Amino acid sequence: MEKNNTGAAPMFTDRILNGRCIIVTGGGTGLGKSMARYFMQLGARVVITSRKLEVLETAARELMEETGGEALALACDVRHYDQVEHMLALCEEKFGLPDALVNNAAGNFISPTERLSHRAFDAVVDIVLRGSYNCTLACGKKWIAAKKPANILSIVTTYAWTGSAYVVPSACAKAGVLALTRSLAVEWAKYGIRLNAIAPGPFPTKGAWDRLFPPQFADMIKPEMRVPLKRVGHHQELANLAAFLISDFSAYITGDVITIDGGEWLMGAGQFNWVDMVATPDMWDELEKTIRAANEKKS
Repeated sequence: MEKNNTGAAPMFTDRILNGRCIIVTGGGTGLGKSMARYFMQLGARVVITSRKLEVLETAARELMEETGGEALALACDVRHYDQVEHMLALCEEKFGLPDALVNNAAGNFISPTERLSHRAFDAVVDIVLRGSYNCTLACGKKWIAAKKPANILSIVTTYAWTGSAYVVPSACAKAGVLALTRSLAVEWAKYGIRLNAIAPGPFPTKGAWDRLFPPQFADMIKPEMRVPLKRVGHHQELANLAAFLISDFSAYITGDVITIDGGEWLMGAGQFNWVDMVATPDMWDELEKTIRAANEKKS
């Protein structure tokens, strides 16, 4: 999976984010870590957060060794507003008030909706939507009080506006994050706060990719074949776009969502609608066992 981090060239060579502090939720792994790495290469100081401090600390060490920059690992469950406020206070102690927030923390899994408990639905919505508005609100209050221009970038999905079968909690939550982005882009423009979103297509990441495309499905339908460009995305490509939207080069862009998916959603709305063509009840039973075993192992 990591080969996708270096499959494309960096967009910028100058340190266009020099001296800025950027918070990246879900920044210890996957796309969050890839974005954090590039921000640091461009001169930013980065705060990476998630619930797992050990993973964050390992990631922070790796990022600092690779880039020579500064990274601060802070455990924070974005579902809880008091933890977000505490994380921000620690960020201020180390780096000062942040200049930008990347709402990247997410949770998702594939399942027929009627098989979900309300707790499973809550687990996704709480991380994605509640977590994003907790971080957005906490940062926004501080920026407005300090009269500090700032930037919020949220990672959504293409099915935030199309919907998608079999990932209904995620579709609901991501649609909410997109509405938050567009609404506050207008309301907070007077404070110099810009809000934008990125909607990625398939970008393989360890763990999350396997949960969304388990072997039972991946062996039958290769995700890249649903993409007109016939490939998955490279992490650097998304990091390039994120850096642009965080930087002053995009100073006249706010309230927008930019799709980076190789044309996938244009081929067929609903990223997981194809599941109907391949899934059987026996397959869902086997998939549930696989997911439960993986969750038990993690805990």
